[in-house]
Amino acid sequence: MESNRQEKISRLLQRELSELFRKDGYVYAPGRMITVSKVNVSPDLGLAKAYLSIFPSQTSEEDLKKIQENTKTIRYNLGKIVGKQLRIVPDLAFYLDDTLDYLENIDSLLKE
Repeated sequence: MESNRQEKISRLLQRELSELFRKDGYVYAPGRMITVSKVNVSPDLGLAKAYLSIFPSQTSEEDLKKIQENTKTIRYNLGKIVGKQLRIVPDLAFYLDDTLDYLENIDSLLKE
């Protein structure tokens, strides 16, 4: 169960990361759309786990690795945006959110 503060920070980070990937997403995954589906913040507010959906998803693993390699740059750019609202910008960990692929697979199985 997340506290009220964790939820607020999660929403803030999700909104700002989404905007960051909208503007600079071509650097990490050219020709792809990156969306931030969820952000979880640890209780000490030191780590934020961001779940990303990458469309089209054929090369999403390679795109995720490129994003993970540039985590420090993304955190720096995020810090410039939310620096006035947060004292410490949490460390970022990016994960692939494949729930849409999973749902699509189940839907195709049910149609058969």
